[in-house]
Amino acid sequence: MPELKHLSVKQFKIILKNIFRVTNWLSILPISKTREMITIENLEKSYDTGKSKLHVLKGINLNIKEGEFVSIMGSSGSGKSTLLNIIGILDEADSGVYELAGVPIKNLNEVKAADYRSKFLGFIFQSFNLISYKTALENVALPLYYQNISRKERNKKALEYLEKVGLAQWADHLPSELSGGQKQRVAIARALITNPKVILADEPTGALDSKTTYDIMKLLQEINNEGKTIVVVTHEPDVAAQTKRNVVLKDGVIESDEFIKQLVLE
Repeated sequence: MPELKHLSVKQFKIILKNIFRVTNWLSILPISKTREMITIENLEKSYDTGKSKLHVLKGINLNIKEGEFVSIMGSSGSGKSTLLNIIGILDEADSGVYELAGVPIKNLNEVKAADYRSKFLGFIFQSFNLISYKTALENVALPLYYQNISRKERNKKALEYLEKVGLAQWADHLPSELSGGQKQRVAIARALITNPKVILADEPTGALDSKTTYDIMKLLQEINNEGKTIVVVTHEPDVAAQTKRNVVLKDGVIESDEFIKQLVLE
């Protein structure tokens, strides 16, 4: 090919034409917008036990991209609950870096921490944590109350999310009138209603039978397939197999971290 300075006008036009053809072709290709949702570098956490310190997390490094479905596993004392609490802005590391959706999480007062939790995170707990004297609709709508959204609007939205988890007809029922699986569905709807960046699920199937566990994990898979980032702490290998990435903690360090072929629930 001749050097650019020796090209004729005709040759130069042909090259430009080919460049624009390639550019137009590239413009129709899907462009990955995947970004880091959770960035953790050299995270350390210890607790005072009186005479000594208990070193719980020992230099954790973990990056989770937008849209991932990750399980965190480990035996009792491995540090998985402490790590989840730090990710959930319920506790703070002694040192290291933690960024959530690109925002540094460091030295937050309780007001700011609560604000970040409300904006960025949705929580699902093993024990559901529903308010016993409030209906399913009221429980789901509660996070919007703290965002100063009108009752009419938050109830409308809560009903939409109850419908999403298949419980619209149970909207006026109290938690005591619901099964374990129904309670967890209400909790999932409550976690989703603020459209959080990340769903954190702490042993979400721990109090459920195998059939209900299947139903809840199938629902979480559907939510993840819509693009939501989900992090699950579990001790159940079957549950971990239904996610897309398994992180195993042991004695405060990551023992293994691997992407797996997900067991898709039909």
